[in-house]
Amino acid sequence: MQSGDFKNQLKIKMDNYVHFVYKITKEFPKEELYGTTSQFRRATLSIILNYIEGYARKRPAVQLNFFEISYGSLKESKYLLYFSLGENFIDKTQHDIGMKMSDEIGAMLWTEIRNLEKRCKSNN
Repeated sequence: MQSGDFKNQLKIKMDNYVHFVYKITKEFPKEELYGTTSQFRRATLSIILNYIEGYARKRPAVQLNFFEISYGSLKESKYLLYFSLGENFIDKTQHDIGMKMSDEIGAMLWTEIRNLEKRCKSNN
């Protein structure tokens, strides 16, 4: 797979994950609208938005910073999946689907981060 294809696949997976989270959070209790629902949606959007912003930057060190923020938001989102299952906001099937999606994104994003780290080290 060429680099551009990999990056497009990653963005597609991130986009699908955002839509998945928006779909499942529509069913969250109304009293969670300004709590878990809002935080889950923001964290998930932050994954793709920081990735896109980082991708638009030219300097590898700046890209790396945005990709690391994206990865941190992914970890936050994964915890919210776990929390939502524990609070019975989602069922086990929804949790497992979300975890599979986030694990795939995490592996691909981590690859991007590692490659950028190597580029940053070779530029010094």
